[in-house]
Amino acid sequence: MPSDHPLAKKKSVRVKDLIGRPLFCSEQSWNNEIPQWARDSFDKLHLEGSFRLSYNGSMFAKEGLGILLTFEHLIDCSKESGLVFRPLSPKQTSELYLIWNKYPSFTPIALIIGTFSFCALRISSIFAVTVSTASTI
Repeated sequence: MPSDHPLAKKKSVRVKDLIGRPLFCSEQSWNNEIPQWARDSFDKLHLEGSFRLSYNGSMFAKEGLGILLTFEHLIDCSKESGLVFRPLSPKQTSELYLIWNKYPSFTPIALIIGTFSFCALRISSIFAVTVSTASTI
């Protein structure tokens, strides 16, 4: 939401805070996670629009057209962005799965990017383990 929005002053956002306000959310979350979170109040919430990319929804929120419901860290919420993130209360979690074919066929450029990404992920994982081990000493 915009950093000057009245709800930006709160530490977290409850269902009652969102009633009567225009909301932007992915269609998948609106149909699956948000009804579980909002329970009996779901029918009082107003979906202004849905999107596939959180960045697109953030443009509407930045313009003050509504409140974006999305995962933390998917959009820029730095001071310069003019947006702030506030978690939902009670906390809402979603299980995410990364699925691909066992024997996928890639273009040559996809192989290069995939190899680079895997190496970066591997280095990042090793660094994270090193940091966590060092912090427990």
